[in-house]
Amino acid sequence: MVNEGGLGDDISDLPAVGCAPEWMSEKAIAIGQYFVASGAAVVFGVSWPTTGSKNVTDLLFEKYNDIYKNSWHFEADPEKMVGKLLTLIDGKREALGISAKRERVLYDMAMRRELKI
Repeated sequence: MVNEGGLGDDISDLPAVGCAPEWMSEKAIAIGQYFVASGAAVVFGVSWPTTGSKNVTDLLFEKYNDIYKNSWHFEADPEKMVGKLLTLIDGKREALGISAKRERVLYDMAMRRELKI
């Protein structure tokens, strides 16, 4: 979408967010880390496994944003998590200039023939 579609300059510009509502194993962290390293934000829920280390938590939540242009986010409450996801997506849509709804146009056959594909 970035390379061929011209939507942004980097994967981190896309309005896409990973979501891990509840972690059941270390695999959830590994998959989420792949998303973050690719440039997509990830919202994690229920409990956060690195709260015992301020340095690791700061790295994942703050310093990764400098490195990957996105980072981890945490929200324990499921309803607030949905709000966080939508806020992140809407922010990216706004930055790309695609947040406003466009008027839909129904093309007739003459209009279709004029299209240059």
